[in-house]
Amino acid sequence: MPGRGTTDAIFALRQLCEKYKRVHKDLHMVFVDLEKAYDRVPREVLWWALKMKGMPGKYVRLVRGMYRASRTCVRSAAGTTGSIDVAVGLHQGSALSPYLFLLIMDALTSDLQDEAPWCMLFADDIVLVGEKGIEVQSRLTGWQRRLESVGLKISRSKTEYLCCDFGGLSSPVPMSLDGAILPICSDVKYLGSLIQDDGGIDRAVQHRINAGWMKWRQVTATTCDPRMPIRLKGKIYKSIIRPVVMYGSECWAVKKKDENRLHANEMRMLRWMCGVTRMDKIRNEYIRGSLKVAPVVEKVRGSRLAWFGHVMRRNESQVTKRVLNMNVEGHTGRGRPNKRWIDCVKSDMRMKGVSMEMTADREEWNKKIYCADPR
Repeated sequence: MPGRGTTDAIFALRQLCEKYKRVHKDLHMVFVDLEKAYDRVPREVLWWALKMKGMPGKYVRLVRGMYRASRTCVRSAAGTTGSIDVAVGLHQGSALSPYLFLLIMDALTSDLQDEAPWCMLFADDIVLVGEKGIEVQSRLTGWQRRLESVGLKISRSKTEYLCCDFGGLSSPVPMSLDGAILPICSDVKYLGSLIQDDGGIDRAVQHRINAGWMKWRQVTATTCDPRMPIRLKGKIYKSIIRPVVMYGSECWAVKKKDENRLHANEMRMLRWMCGVTRMDKIRNEYIRGSLKVAPVVEKVRGSRLAWFGHVMRRNESQVTKRVLNMNVEGHTGRGRPNKRWIDCVKSDMRMKGVSMEMTADREEWNKKIYCADPR
């Protein structure tokens, strides 16, 4: 997905799940994992890819010079080894390596790539999506043969299969690589966000809450120190902890129970920072005012509207715009339909007093929807 961020890919997958779930049609997804992707790239394939993509000769010579006679050594508690020749793979830690890897992947698989969102490449993360398991299996086999013919290898244990049985009538079609059956997962972590087989977000929300607590533990020496200024603690929370919890929240179709979980989790963190508990009978508004922190639910609404405006300003050929406007044929069935992401957006717009036409003016739109922290 050239020129796009992780939110684009996550949004595309969530919208696919949402639209197919609404009409009770199945989706099959295979998340391909490459074993030691950068370390396995043969140098001959790198030179071939640079030539295929039309890179000027002087730049090819510069890259060749970077990789000529490259050597390394291993340092351990027992000492340091002698120099070892490195004749395969891209340089670790080099700012150029991700770009070279993308060139290689595009040159190798350009004829295998389907239109997004049915095939999405983000760095070394590959997702193959289809309505039929047999079709996805055929495409997976084609990718395996192409990649492994040049020295790359697809991991049999880490490549995962997500069967979204929205119709409720079919059973998962076993996916395999050289006879090795891929594990069928109930959820898959993709670009840091959890994609569920039921199309929901409850486990995804809990996953981000858990990630927030992991980040909390890294800064607990500051946030729980009574000698630290209370406003400094609030700044640490807003700049380090809250962004981890909110990662990918632009794409969530949240329900009331999800908002309640986010609110309860945030207040638990904030009270801990202030050194108080619920038994102290201190109101939430006072805690927030002391730390200068806006409610996380309001911040999620603001980020969702900001992303909506971003999508609406794009041209019709962009994957996020196409998947948002996609119509999947089928019947919604009886009962109340599931809450959609666009339903959340419409509710957010009513609360903020804005309309869809206002998205065209980016500056004005962002002024209207922005949820600022107290000063």
